[in-house]
Amino acid sequence: MKKDTIGFIGLGIMGRSMAANLMKAGYVLQVYNRTRAKADELVAAGARWCETPAEAARGAGVVITIVGYPRDVRDVYLGEHGVLSAAAPGTVCIDMTTSSPVLAKEIAAAGAERRVPVLDAPVSGGDVGAREARLSIMVGGERDAFEKVRPIFEVMGKNIVYQGGPGAGQHTKMCNQIAVAASMLGVCEALVYARANGLDQQRVLDSIASGAAGSWSLSNLAPRVLRGDFQPGFMIKHFRKDLGIALEAAREAGLDLPMTRLAAELYEKTGSRFGEELGTQALYLLYSEGES
Repeated sequence: MKKDTIGFIGLGIMGRSMAANLMKAGYVLQVYNRTRAKADELVAAGARWCETPAEAARGAGVVITIVGYPRDVRDVYLGEHGVLSAAAPGTVCIDMTTSSPVLAKEIAAAGAERRVPVLDAPVSGGDVGAREARLSIMVGGERDAFEKVRPIFEVMGKNIVYQGGPGAGQHTKMCNQIAVAASMLGVCEALVYARANGLDQQRVLDSIASGAAGSWSLSNLAPRVLRGDFQPGFMIKHFRKDLGIALEAAREAGLDLPMTRLAAELYEKTGSRFGEELGTQALYLLYSEGES
């Protein structure tokens, strides 16, 4: 097992940038992705291509995963050719997918049986945060394992907070997504209101972004809306998945989250009408057509 070797699984919009930053920091990467072509640039830069998650984990001191859905997380860790079938005792695994807190606990327990700590460490910051290595990282799992891999987190992010035991990182990310959902609804409604009342939307944005209404969504996604840029920093289909996880966890806790339910409904409409691979800011398209 090589401490400076990282198995990296999942090379989507965020994963590719995160992996590239790790390579720039001097780590040796063993990479796997379902679509081989997404790994080509990293392989050309010196990463080693692997045919399965197990191969990516074999010999690595740390394994990082950031895939699409909880079912993908389960397969990557617990499948026949999954990470836990090959990771050596002492390897630290870090799942950075936004996934189910219940699944995070299950995988952490399976890892503990093999003396392989598994951290749940979802991120926030989108494509820009991943590219610029300033993600917010929310970590659950064994404290000792967290401290061991903190230098790796520091390559990818700026706000790194240990939240508690297994599942705590995922629960924290649900808090993040609940708050983001409210913010995105507010951003879209404010922009549509401004236009309907004859205001210059950019001028309005200049006025309100630095005041009490200020938010990451208002500063980063509203300008994209005004440019007509609805390409993803974070895809609607993944946000819908996250809101579904949040609502399920809320039900298990005996909570009713009406705003989150509304956001889930509006994003379902937006994805169906305009495409689920657009960015979350495409919610504006639904509002602007008066179909919300």
